[in-house]
This record gives sequence, structure tokens and C-alpha cells, in this order.
Amino acid sequence: MNHEPVPQVYVVDDDDSVREALSSLIRSAGLSVRTFASASESLGGLKKERPGCLVLDIQLPDINGFELQQRLATDDIQIPIIFLTGHGDIPMSVRAIKAGAVEFLTKPFDDEYLLETIRTAIARDSKREAGGVSAFEAADASDWQVATTSRVVPDQAEIVTSSLYKQNGRTANANGEIIGQSPVCRQIMKQIEMVAPTDATVLILGETGTGKELIARELHRRGRRKEKPLVRVNCASIPKELYESEFFGHARGAFTSAVKDRVGRFEAAAGGTLFLDEIGEIPLELQSKLLRVLQEKCYERVGEDKTRRSDVRIVAATNRDLKKEVAAGRFREDLYYRLNVFPINVAPLRERKEDIPMLAAHFVELAVKELGCVRPRLTRAGIENLQNYDWPGNIRELRNVIERAAIFAQGGALEFDLSIAGSDPTRFEPVDHEGVEQEFLTDAEMRRRERENLFAVLRKTGWKIKGVDGAAELLGIKPTTLISRIEKMGLKRSLLKEDVGDLCP
Repeated sequence: MNHEPVPQVYVVDDDDSVREALSSLIRSAGLSVRTFASASESLGGLKKERPGCLVLDIQLPDINGFELQQRLATDDIQIPIIFLTGHGDIPMSVRAIKAGAVEFLTKPFDDEYLLETIRTAIARDSKREAGGVSAFEAADASDWQVATTSRVVPDQAEIVTSSLYKQNGRTANANGEIIGQSPVCRQIMKQIEMVAPTDATVLILGETGTGKELIARELHRRGRRKEKPLVRVNCASIPKELYESEFFGHARGAFTSAVKDRVGRFEAAAGGTLFLDEIGEIPLELQSKLLRVLQEKCYERVGEDKTRRSDVRIVAATNRDLKKEVAAGRFREDLYYRLNVFPINVAPLRERKEDIPMLAAHFVELAVKELGCVRPRLTRAGIENLQNYDWPGNIRELRNVIERAAIFAQGGALEFDLSIAGSDPTRFEPVDHEGVEQEFLTDAEMRRRERENLFAVLRKTGWKIKGVDGAAELLGIKPTTLISRIEKMGLKRSLLKEDVGDLCP
């Protein structure tokens, strides 16, 4: 009876805890695994045997992952490579893609997704070697339906391109500056795809800090006017007496300070897109002038009789409820209907919390580049902390919190004090249980549960206190605080689980 050999995976990473975690994870999937702390160590094994897949860190102490990839290609060793990196950024991704359609799984990664990518890589490699479908691939075809692609590039080792960064044949940066894969984010992208190629007026509605300007830029980027300028006007910052000059320009001598001719925003955006931000702030008595240029597509500079044609695509945005503003008599109804041709409602961050991990990772990269911070670690406990907050300031507030935490982290794990971010620690919102009396815990019961939880985390991490995936990191507390609690509670490795609850603090 023939048995399929157990596929082997090579893991190359200089972090002991990462190698240990990956080894345990891969073995749990029924695969064989060998781990190496450096690229040079792995080269010795790779010249003697052929693993089914190579999980490779980019930053290594001797030669980096790209250099190892090149050496394998030079030696004609074709092995599917999955890059893992805690330091991934756009330039690095571009370099990798140009080298052979390389994409990354960024730490912290999703365990199930990594296993999925590994097994697909092994299956594809087996199929390529055999010239057909392998038994391993056939057995797992129903369980591992993923949209991965791979190709062999001259002078390059074969690279697995994972579906985490490629969807519908497009790379992740196809969404421009818009980051997220939640249902509401995907819905916005669908709306952008539909309306961007047209010249229809778009009204973007959403709370402050939700990214309305990013949507305006994406509409312009995807439109037929993308080679022409995108001009932004912050309607809230223009003095009342200068609105006409700002929008339409003025002629020299039109008023005391008009010492020369000035081009207005409509003329500056000719052929392109005019983004009217905070349009709900335009004074009521001036709204008719804006309405005229939107309807008739013509205007005159202040102090000039010559009528000029307007050729712009209008995108407007506001954090106000314009329907209520119309009802209150603060916004013209005819202007509202002229603007509300294609509305896009932007959800607040509290309604798309599944996007927080991607946004947080993005803002960490920006903090490193723009602030010159030492690269901090974004932990699972940190992500959970961020997702448990309601973000009244939305994405703008999230970025501020990440930047502040990156400065304090000094290369360590990010810790977030969200009471500073804007929450009120004195405020308490009781949960509505529809009249049912809430259960409560005694002080002794609360302390027992705390001990049991702490013991469970320590067992899960093998009593590893510090570092990546250590108990302190998982709990979101400092290692010194954790050590103090362990001593106070009398927790020891030798204790049985059922004995923990009997301990007194």
C-alpha cells in the first residue's frame, strides 16, 4: 500500500518565539517542519533535500530573505516561498512584486490563513513537479479553496502570491488610499467604481474624521479627469466677504486689496475635479451664487463683466445632515438637490471595527516613516483594546492614538491609553437586560476568575512572560505587573488547573 509522504515545511526566522510558534502551528496541521535561525543555516538543508514550502522572514541576521531567494534561483532550487515580515511597507512590496509577483503575510498573521497558504503552496508545487494533480492537492481541494497565483520568473525562485493581498486580480493598493475590507468599506468601493467614470456630482456624507477627502481623491483618481487638477476648497475656512473671490476669482482693482487679477477655484480646477469640503458651512445668502454656476456652468470674476465657462466635476462633502439643514432654513433646498445626485454615506469607525487591524498597521508604518520612531510591535491584545473603543473622532483619532503610542513604545509593544484619547472614565453605560435582574459576582468570585484566567494564559504561552506572544503581551499589561500578580496569587507551574481556584491571593 502506497502512502503519500508527509510534506515538509522549512521555517527561517531569527526570533526563537516565532520559530517555536510556527513549528507548533504547522505540526498541528499534520505537516513536517524544520526551523532555522538564519538563511545560511537553511541553505545547508536546502542543498540536501527539497521541502514542499519555505516560510521565510525578510529581516535575517546574515542575509535577508530576498538575497536567499536569489541564491536559490541561481542554484536552480525551485521552492514555493511565503514571505513573513514584521516590517512590510509599500516600497518593499513593490520591489518584491517586480522581482516576481512577491507579496507578504505581515506579522501578526492569521494562523488559519497562513496554514491555508502553506498547504495551497505545497499542493501547487506537487502538481508542478508531477505535471498534474497530486494526491495531496486532490485530497484537500474541497477544504482549501483560495485565490492564489504563482508563476516562475527567470532567475527567480518561485513565489506564492497569496490572496490576502490580491483580490479579483488586483493588488491591495487598487483601492488607493482607502484601507479596509469590511462590508461597508467594500460597499463604498463599489459605489466609487460605479460613479467615478462619470461626471455626476457626488455628495459624500459622514462624521468628522471618517475619510471623506480620501473618497474624493479616489473618485478623481478613477475618473476620466484624473490627468487634470483636483482642487480642494475648505468652505468652513473662507471669510464670508471672500467667498465670491475664492470661488470665482477677481479682477485687479475689484476691491481695495485686489492689487492683481486672481484665478478662482473653479478656474484653477478647469478640466478636473473641484472638491467642496464642508459645503454645509456656506452662508445661506451666498448659496444662490454657487447654485447658479452648478446649474448654468458659467460665472464672472468679481469686478469683471466677462462670463467664463465652468468645466469641472463637483464632489462635495459635509458632516452635517443637509436634510435637517434644509428643514431649518439654513440650506437651500434647490442647492441640496443639485448636489445630492449620487450620495455616498461613509460609516463611522465604530460601525466598521473589523477594519481597525489593517488601519492600525498602516498608521504604524506611517508613524515610523514620518515621525522617525523605532518600529513598535502591534500586538493582538493591543488590537483588541482598539476594537473595544468607540472612536468618536473616527479614523483621524485612531491615527493620533497610534502615533502617540508609537512614540511612547520606543520599539516595544504598543500600549493604548484610550481614556486619554477622549473617553470619559467616569461615564458608565449600564447594559439593558429588558427588565431582567442582572447577576453579580462577589469579590471572592471575581478574584477566583482572575486567577483562573491568568493561569490559563500562562499555560497557553508555556509560562513565557515577556516578548512576542508572551503572557504579558496577550493580557495587554506590562511584564513587571504580570510577575507581581503571579507572586501575589501564588501561581506555580506545578499547580493543577482545578487547584487554582482554591488559592487565596
